[in-house]
Amino acid sequence: MKSLAILAAAAALTATTAFAGDTPSPEGAAVYFINLEDGATVSSPLLVQFGLKGMGIAPAGTEIENTGHHHLLLDRAALGATEEGAEELEYAIEADENNRHFGKGQTETTLELSPGTHTLQLVLGDAYHVPHNPPVASQVITITVQ
Repeated sequence: MKSLAILAAAAALTATTAFAGDTPSPEGAAVYFINLEDGATVSSPLLVQFGLKGMGIAPAGTEIENTGHHHLLLDRAALGATEEGAEELEYAIEADENNRHFGKGQTETTLELSPGTHTLQLVLGDAYHVPHNPPVASQVITITVQ
């Protein structure tokens, strides 16, 4: 009986843990920066507006087809570009200083950035913060803060 309870708990955990391929993205879906371009010189604080084409926004934890929520990758390698890149596409995006989550469905944020060069990339995550398959990610842009 104890074994059945353990198996049931493991099955429940597996059912709520998403991996790449679990959440498909439609052809042509794209995220982009509305008010920033690669190479821009800006001031801090900086308003960053997130654009989305071909999909909708839903808060984290909401399972609705063709939706997700934004993540902003700041001053780090592009999604999937590291040695652990393939793993990064299979699991939830970390939440830390370089991986900002917007799980309430936000479509913009204000950043306080130090003077100098910074990189930004938008990534859409599914209900569980996992990139869609294929990933819906912007190009990495570089900005300079005065």
